[in-house]
Amino acid sequence: MLIKVHAFGLNRSELHFRRGLGSFGSFPRIPGIEATGVVVEAPGGEVAEGTQVAALMGGMGRTFDGGYAEYVSVPASSVVPFRSSLDCSTLGAVPEMLQTANGSLTVGVNAAAGSSLLIRGGTSSIGMALAVLAKRHGITVVSTTRNPAKRQALLDAGVDHVVIDSGSIAEQVRGIFPGGVGGAVELVGTPTLQDTLRATAVHGTVCFTGMLSDEWTVKDFYPIDFIPNGVRLTAYSGGARDLPAPVLQEFLDAVEAGHVSVPIGKVYRFDEIVQAHQDMEDGSVSGKLVVTVKGHVHD
Repeated sequence: MLIKVHAFGLNRSELHFRRGLGSFGSFPRIPGIEATGVVVEAPGGEVAEGTQVAALMGGMGRTFDGGYAEYVSVPASSVVPFRSSLDCSTLGAVPEMLQTANGSLTVGVNAAAGSSLLIRGGTSSIGMALAVLAKRHGITVVSTTRNPAKRQALLDAGVDHVVIDSGSIAEQVRGIFPGGVGGAVELVGTPTLQDTLRATAVHGTVCFTGMLSDEWTVKDFYPIDFIPNGVRLTAYSGGARDLPAPVLQEFLDAVEAGHVSVPIGKVYRFDEIVQAHQDMEDGSVSGKLVVTVKGHVHD
């Protein structure tokens, strides 16, 4: 299926790929694990030409060319159709961010209304999206940042409690919730995972989703010592099939109605992609970084 790309979001895995971290993908390769735009050709007839779609995962930007392009060819299994009048930069921010945040919250943690959630790495795009979704589900949110200057950005996203992350925050979190949080999503990686587990209540769940630290393996892992008694450790990674069209449509409709905000950090033109990657690598921007392929950021 051929898609004319209007915008695409940047993801940490693309930074890993560019830097040669991990063991996935092949070169030469156009990166980009997601894109939004319109269908130009659909030889299999799965959707009509002109349909708005999000394309994500399934090998995009790894085993075949991805979304950092004016046009991208992807299998139908990587495509999720939608209808929206939102601007292209907003649409470009949503697919992978929503898929990962929604999956971490529902599949990874199985968080319920009235529960509490710790987001470790809260100013990342996934962290900000998690806060928005969790609050929408009636969950009390504790979110972390290493930078005190980013506290307000988390509060603006609806976070209830902000914890400045020194690398060891379990005691601070238990100062807010003495029994520990009911669930947590680990976005920093293995250096903080054990501390996140210690901030979580017995029978609570920690979902390992992200690796902002670029560290994703635990050396000399001894489960009995590493995992506190009764705390559950899960993980989440997903693809297009984990973002059902009704979930994407409902979220976009809620954004359009003003009920939900999309945590966009910064929007770049296509010819600013190098700066966008530099900003991602520096961690200088809170929220999702988006590149528009058309002439202006709000086309």
